[in-house]
This record gives sequence, structure tokens and C-alpha cells, in this order.
Amino acid sequence: MSVSWAPPSSSSLALRLLFPLFLILIKTPRSQGVDNYTSCSGRFSCGDVDGVGYPFWGGNRGSSCGYPELELNCENGSNTTIVIKDVKYRVLGVYSYPKLVLRIARDDYMQGLCPTNFLNTTLDPSLFQITEGYTNFTLLYGCQSVFPALFSCPVQGVQYTAGYVSSWLSFGIGACFKSVVVPVSSSIGSYMGNSLSSLDGLLQHGFEVQLKVDSEACVECTQSNGVCGYDPASKGTACYCPDQFFGSKTCGSSTSAPTPEATTTKSTQGKESKSLSIGLGIGGAGFVAILLGFLFVCLVRKKKKKAAFEVQTKDLHSTPSSKNLLISSNFTRSIPSYPSLKSDLEKGSTYFGVKVFEYVELEEATKNFDPSRELGDGGFGTVYYGELRDGRVVAVKRLYENNLRRVEQFMNEVDILTRLQHQNLVKLYGCTSRRSRELLLVYEYIPNGTVADHLHGKQASSNFLPWRVRLNIAVETADALTYLHASDVIHRDVKTNNILLENDFRVKVADFGLSRLFPTDVSHISTAPQGTPGYVDPEYYQCYQLTDKSDVYSFGVVLCELLSSRPAVDTNRHRQDINLANMSVNRIQNRTLHELIDPSLGFETDYAVRRMITLVAELAFRCLQEERDMRPTMEEVLDSLKRIGTEQIKEQKAEVMDEVLDTLRGFQYKNATVKKAEVIDIRSDDVGLLKNMPPLFSPDSELSPIWGSSSTPPNSI
Repeated sequence: MSVSWAPPSSSSLALRLLFPLFLILIKTPRSQGVDNYTSCSGRFSCGDVDGVGYPFWGGNRGSSCGYPELELNCENGSNTTIVIKDVKYRVLGVYSYPKLVLRIARDDYMQGLCPTNFLNTTLDPSLFQITEGYTNFTLLYGCQSVFPALFSCPVQGVQYTAGYVSSWLSFGIGACFKSVVVPVSSSIGSYMGNSLSSLDGLLQHGFEVQLKVDSEACVECTQSNGVCGYDPASKGTACYCPDQFFGSKTCGSSTSAPTPEATTTKSTQGKESKSLSIGLGIGGAGFVAILLGFLFVCLVRKKKKKAAFEVQTKDLHSTPSSKNLLISSNFTRSIPSYPSLKSDLEKGSTYFGVKVFEYVELEEATKNFDPSRELGDGGFGTVYYGELRDGRVVAVKRLYENNLRRVEQFMNEVDILTRLQHQNLVKLYGCTSRRSRELLLVYEYIPNGTVADHLHGKQASSNFLPWRVRLNIAVETADALTYLHASDVIHRDVKTNNILLENDFRVKVADFGLSRLFPTDVSHISTAPQGTPGYVDPEYYQCYQLTDKSDVYSFGVVLCELLSSRPAVDTNRHRQDINLANMSVNRIQNRTLHELIDPSLGFETDYAVRRMITLVAELAFRCLQEERDMRPTMEEVLDSLKRIGTEQIKEQKAEVMDEVLDTLRGFQYKNATVKKAEVIDIRSDDVGLLKNMPPLFSPDSELSPIWGSSSTPPNSI
């Protein structure tokens, strides 16, 4: 077979000559945009810091992917660091909502209190802003007279005493060789005692800074299928696109220039495309017919399912008129039925006294339930971060299913949270109609995660909770549960994952989907066991009888978690220790409490902490008794914790008084000529500092001694 060759036409030859030049002209900007898109599509991950993108760069993310000041480095494969104004910081967390927040700690204080270079914490105010809840803390080195003198550090080859001053404990200081200012948590600092372990924990907890970057521009870019980067010209957000030149803030539709091959083959493809169009038309018509038939069948099934669901739910409870609402039908007395709320929901905008939100509004608030906005999930639903149209920041719980049981739990939680108001219970802002296509609950947003996160979860390695903070968490949780029981409500799912924390570590108890109203004229409720493994009352499992003592048992497990920083169930532990409740009872009975307690709490080094931990462990032991009659009530638990807290206040008072006296001695030494009357005035001022302390109990009043080996709990604590 012969192959014929025809000389190219002039137009074709011109195209072939110009095409390489065209490629040269477009190669640089297009390839640069594609390279940036590829590089910035990756995420930085190192240790506990995972999946970090814009405005940061580092690792496999090039310098064009983030602000020059926000380079992340991975050290030893586990520690993420960042250098700001010549000071290296350990990155403890990166949070996107409600604002972009970075939690960092001074790297030079992660291994001790004596840094190599004495540099203050200095941040660029145009990029960083320290968030609320943090205050400046000054470490002093090489002082002639320092308050309080806690440790010593070598300064220029000489061992000098060192200490600290803070906004919550400020005194005059003498001349010091060096001082270092570090922001710290005000709430943790106020609980801090005069011990090196507390000081270490305070500095290693770090502080939070809000980043002043144009996050809205990045949202627009990502929504247009682009990735965000840094534009040096505007010193703001750049948008890199997979198939476009760099330059715009978003990725729109692009039109590519026709290639020479497309031009030369256009006429040849004309006939083929005509035949192809006919074939595609016939095939497309058939596909559309099949699709319409499928949609029709689905629509019919959906209508039938909806009709059946409405029949099931038409007799569900309505506005409560007594405490008998939503109690199990296994009571020894009958429960009245209530009319449907359909007409009320169609006419009004409130349900049990709270606002009824439209599904569309909550879909908008959560950016169509964007997975990146997930705050957590549990056995009944996923919680999302949201911003309402009125500007409120909220948490939106989206129940997994819309069936009869979920509707009951939905109505149950709405009813309980609207009838009860307490400073340590999460607030409910509203919900969707129970006839909405999805069941959604809208709560106040609690920003600091759960107690479980801080003890043994995602924030545990970088967020140490001192003993005094943990004791306060126990007191406030017990206060909330005592209030519930006084209102004839059993929570039924008490666990550290349902105890939320504000930024100042104040408690908010959440998740009332399993809660039950408890009638005053019965001793228990008969119901199938529900709850979380590791927290469920063993007598509840055996007898199917729910009482207020079931919450007491669960709270005992929470106390053990606060003492040990261990989860309630861990299959990696020894077989006999998988269940934390069993492990704790065993250690307490065998007088090996030190094997249970988190060593970072100072149990072995601080006598006051040791005494308080011992008393709390004894209280937990009483709560974990298998027979419910052997357990205390929540009111008794709260009273015991408050008495233990009084011990803490007394210890703090003694520490402050010792520190005041040390300061006075320093003043007297430096001012030997001060008149006696002036010294008396100073003492009176110091006494005034303490006059607002609450009255203290005797250390022996109503406090039992350390337990023996008997399994029988003491009568009182």
C-alpha cells in the first residue's frame, strides 16, 4: 500500500510554526499556576497537628501556599513548631471556628523553666491577636529579692534564684538580671498553687492567638474548586485553580484556545458528529425515559413511607402538662396521651417554648452541613458548628435517623432543656419541627471541647489540666446533676464526652436524649438498659431498674477519669483493668492508689493535693458500689466535693499568707529604717487582701480518715 504526501497549505504551515511560540508564551504562567495548585492542595500533618492548610505553609506545602510568617516545621516526626519574632513555639492546635485560632506554647519552656535565651513573647499585631482569657505572666531571673523564690537557674555561669509574678498575684519586685513575659491562661493560673509542677503545666498549656487573615476570600476560592495561597503583591489571599491562569480571586469557567489539530480536522469530524448526534439523541431519549420511570417509583414509595410515618407519630406527646411526660410505659400506672402538635407548629413558631427553625436556615448556618464544620458525633447524631442569620454562633445536632424512637428522643431533649435552667446545663436555642425532613437541635456553642478531649482525647497531650481545675469540674458537674435530680430528672448518660468546657473551664452538661422524668411516687423506672459502656450502672443491667443512683454510679466513673486521665473503657489495658471502674475499686481496696492517679497531678510531691485526691478517690469508691443503696445521693456527693474544695481554699490561703510574709521580710530587710507604724500599715493591707476568703471548715470536721481494705464504704466523707 502506497502512502501519498501532499505539501501543507500556507495556513497550516503558519499554524505549525506559530504553535511552538504559543506554547512558550503560555507555558510559564500556566505551569506556575498548576504547580501552585498541586503544592497547595496538600496538607501539613505532624504529630497531633493534622490536615492543616491555608494560611500556613511548610513541609510539602510550598512558600506560595501561606503567609511568610506562618511556616510550620515538623521536628522528630511528632512536634510541630513555628518561629515568631525569633522565638520558637510548639504548635498545640489549629482551630478553624468560630475564628482561625492557633494555640501555641513557648518551646523553650517545654522541658524546664530555665531557657537558654531570655526573650519576651512578641507578636506582630497586624497578624496575631491574643484571645480573651489569657494574661501576661512574668518569670524573673537573677533577682536580689524575688517573690516567690521557687527555683534557681544559671545566669552567666552563676546560679541565681528565680520566680514569677502575675496579674492575679502581683507584688513589688527588686532588681532582676532578666525577666521573660509569657501569656498564660487566667483561669488555670488562678487555680495554680505554689509548686513547680503547676508552673510547668501552666506554661506548657500555652495560649491562643487569633490570626488576622482574609478567611472569607479563601472560602470563596475553595467553593469555586480552587485552593488558597498567598499573594505577595496584595499581601492577602491568592486563588490557585487546576485549569486556569493565576490572577483572579475565584476559579471561573475557562475557555481554551483551539489547537491546530482541532482546526485541521474540523471538516472531517462534521459528518461523523452528525451521525453521532443522531445516535446520542436516540440513546439520551431512552435514558431519560428510564430515569423518569425510576423517579416516579421512588416518589410513590416516599409518599407511602411518609404516610406510614405520620400514622406512627400522630399520637406522640405534645406540650407537657405534668411530670409524667415521656416516661416509659412500663410504669405501674397509666400515662395520658396528648394531642398532636401539627396545627400548633403550622400556626406558630415556638415548640415547648423555644424557637422552631426552618431547615433551610440551619442548612445555611452550617454551610450545607459541611464535614469540615463537624464538632463531634455520638450514638444519636452529629454536631456541627453554625452561624445563624442574627450572628449567633451555635452548635447544631443532626439526628441520624427520623424514626419513631428518634422523634421521642428529640422531643424528650427539647422538653427537658426548656423546663430546666441552670448555669451548668447547656442552653437550647431551638429546633426544627418534628415533621421536618430532618430532626435538628440548636444549642449554644461551647468552644473548649469536652472533658474527655482534655483528659485522654485530642487535646490531652498538649493541654494539661491541673488538679484544682479538675476538682472544680467535678463540683460543677455534681451541682448540675443535683439540680436535675431535684427536678425529678435522671440524665442517664453521664460521661466525660457529655461534659463540655467553656474557655475558662466552666462546665456545661449536655446530651439529654436518654434522660427521663422521674415520678415522685415510685422508687424506680423499668426500662431497657441504654447508655455508654463503662458508665452504666451494673444494677441497671441486672434488674432493668433505673434510679437516680444510676447517675451517681456514672459520676463515680467520671471522678475516676479526672483522677487517672484514663478512658472509662480501654481494651489495651490488662484484662482485669479494661473497665476503669473495676480498676479503680481494685486499686483503692488494695491501697495502691498511686498506680491509678495521673502522676502529673503532684500526688507524690504535694501533700495538700495528695490529701484532696485521696478524699475524692474515697468518694468515687462509694459511688461505684454495685448495690445502689450503698451509694450516696448526688446531693451528698456535691456536699462532699465542696468540703474537699474548702480544704483546697484553706491550703491556698496558707500559701498566700506565707508568700505575703516572705514579701514583708524582704521589704523589712531592704528598708531597715522603716518605722514600726509603717510596717503595721503594710500588714493591715495584706490582711485586707484575704478578708474576703470564705469561712473554712476544720480539717477534721466531717472528713473521714483514709480508707481501709474493707469493701464496705464509710458512712460519711
